[in-house]
Amino acid sequence: MFKRREVSILVQKEIKKYLPSVGIFLLLLLIWETVVRLMEIKEYILPAPTAIWQALVNSWGLLWDHSLQTINEAFLGFMLAIVAGIVLAMLMGLFPLIKRSLYPLVVISQTVPIMAVAPLLIIWFGYDLLPKVLVVSLVCFFPITVSLVEGLEATDKDMMKLLLAMGASPWQIFKKVQLPGALPSFFSGLKISATYSITGAVIGEWLGASKGLGVFMIRSMNSFLTAQVFAAIVVITVLSLIFFGIVMILAHLIMPWYYQR
Repeated sequence: MFKRREVSILVQKEIKKYLPSVGIFLLLLLIWETVVRLMEIKEYILPAPTAIWQALVNSWGLLWDHSLQTINEAFLGFMLAIVAGIVLAMLMGLFPLIKRSLYPLVVISQTVPIMAVAPLLIIWFGYDLLPKVLVVSLVCFFPITVSLVEGLEATDKDMMKLLLAMGASPWQIFKKVQLPGALPSFFSGLKISATYSITGAVIGEWLGASKGLGVFMIRSMNSFLTAQVFAAIVVITVLSLIFFGIVMILAHLIMPWYYQR
């Protein structure tokens, strides 16, 4: 019960914090609606927000069905990226030789465009779930790994020396000092990756899939149903915000000491 109340209070605080941004967003929507109506812009070129809302309502059942597939791909890929990122970051944090050997390769891997890698994954693994999960993992892996590595390196060196002098083992120092100190950086990377996860799944669907929001967007675009394309963008944005919000809530629950400073 305490946890539910704590989450509720946190959500209310965050909503109040972002009320000015919501006001600005609503103002931009009003300007958008007014410009489209006054200039009589065709709907297939730029639909008004009201037309997008109507498309969202009319296509909700289909959008929900496609969203479930995208959410599944994003969640599995995000979890895989978290596991792989934590393991690699811990190895690099514990063993400097591993970091010197692998860290440059991790950085170089991000210079390869994901749009160039995704088709290869489709060729190698087909059009099923696995290629999309791998695309999401590749997109999310780098922020998680780098943020955790940087967090581990930012540990107070004097504290580590003190614990060594007191006879603590490297593992004890890692568990009691380095890892807790790296949590803020780790969750910063998680927030970035959470917003990337849905987008990564959609990219994978663009290149080959039978279901998902990416497929819905392509079919709508080919039919010149621009309002439906925007409706899918709205759903993608909302899902990304939900993933981000979940990570933020977890960060507050796991690190209350950090946010109470």
